[in-house]
Amino acid sequence: MPDAPVTDGWAVDIVLCVDVTGSMAPVLNQVKEGALSFHGRLKTVMARRGMAVGRMRLRVIAFRDFGADGNRAIERTAFLDLPEQDAEFAEFIAGLRATGGGDVPESGLEALALAVRSPWSAETDDRRHIVVLFTDAPAHPLGKHTPRRRAAKSPSDRPPWWSSRRKAATSASPSDYDVYPRTLDELHDQWGREGLDGALMDQSAKRLLIFAPEQQPWRDIAETWDKTLFVPSVAGTGLKEIALDEVISTIARKL
Repeated sequence: MPDAPVTDGWAVDIVLCVDVTGSMAPVLNQVKEGALSFHGRLKTVMARRGMAVGRMRLRVIAFRDFGADGNRAIERTAFLDLPEQDAEFAEFIAGLRATGGGDVPESGLEALALAVRSPWSAETDDRRHIVVLFTDAPAHPLGKHTPRRRAAKSPSDRPPWWSSRRKAATSASPSDYDVYPRTLDELHDQWGREGLDGALMDQSAKRLLIFAPEQQPWRDIAETWDKTLFVPSVAGTGLKEIALDEVISTIARKL
């Protein structure tokens, strides 16, 4: 879909990186239940803080474990305009299954890398580019299971519940390949470091919120990356203690 004009107010792009391995069933159900109301609830909270939203786009990157799940480790949407594309957003969320994952660490860093490389809006000075990551597990180091290039799914590789209509509606990239950083330092460079060139993110617009256990690499990222907020959770519980209202309030505060 071509970019729509931004009306008065902030242009807000949000990428939700969601762990969809087996232990994450509780938070995945929360996301499904809140899908249709997400835009309205966040817009209401932001209005209370005196921030009008002219345009909001939402993207979802669901991740598992490349080591265990191969080319089923990543599912994602393009940016969807809300509320105009609420139906597409809800359809994608409804099709996600909390399954797989193999060992405890997951491919959260690869999902974060894809989020950083998103096609962020640059249409207005009043903009925010927000990445929100949900997981109840640590992450494999980049390079351990990271594919150098991940080919697009062929029909034979898709699970039975994957529909061609859903794939066509949510294709996120004109390329058949994703290129991932090989180290956490390289990913940090793409996020942006003060005084260094090479960042992919708009340094004034970017924000990162991490809902994760106090395990590696999340704590280190929270301590060393700028414009990052870390909300600790209990490992292996599916983030059951974190409610959607808390997530929305935290996003609004971080703006």
